[in-house]
Amino acid sequence: MENVSVAVRALDPITVAGLTTILGSDPGVTVTTSREREHVDVVVAAFEEISCQGMDLLRAAAADLGRPIVLAVRNITEADLLVAVECRVMAIVSRGGAADGRLVAAVRAAAAGTADLPPDLMGRLVDHMERLHREVLEPSNLTASSLSSREIDVLRLMADGLDTAEIARTLRYSERTVKNIVYTVTSRLQLRNRAHAVAFAMRAGVI
Repeated sequence: MENVSVAVRALDPITVAGLTTILGSDPGVTVTTSREREHVDVVVAAFEEISCQGMDLLRAAAADLGRPIVLAVRNITEADLLVAVECRVMAIVSRGGAADGRLVAAVRAAAAGTADLPPDLMGRLVDHMERLHREVLEPSNLTASSLSSREIDVLRLMADGLDTAEIARTLRYSERTVKNIVYTVTSRLQLRNRAHAVAFAMRAGVI
């Protein structure tokens, strides 16, 4: 199993020390203090809730290291969730469950390029964006125009939690076609991953 190099970010040294101990207990994870992106595979950040300082820390980590972020947090709002996704957060785990193996599993998933947003958080994000569309975009007669109808169909099913095979069956596409659609969207719009593509579509008000 390939070793994963992790940079830890938090607002206090006690949290940093705790995360370092949890992550360092796994033989396949190395905690690094390097600030060079070539020496870091994944960033782990932890907060009780995302304050302005916490959001600044996430933005700085995304800008400086450019690596996927795993966020351990106890409370998160819908607005914070959207910004977190834009800051390269690919996985979110409960702060209280960080020590039971879920944090290390999320780190490995992020290192492999797999996003992992809990269904309840994705549902809250969908609800938030539906309200935004209904209360802000529709009254102003605003719509998004950078996505085709079939791209929107795929992104909508992704937001509902379907995987590639399920999307292909639902839309009667091949799995290759679904993957090509996702690749085209993320490449054309310079989006980082599937979660970012879903967030973009939600923010644009098309799903």
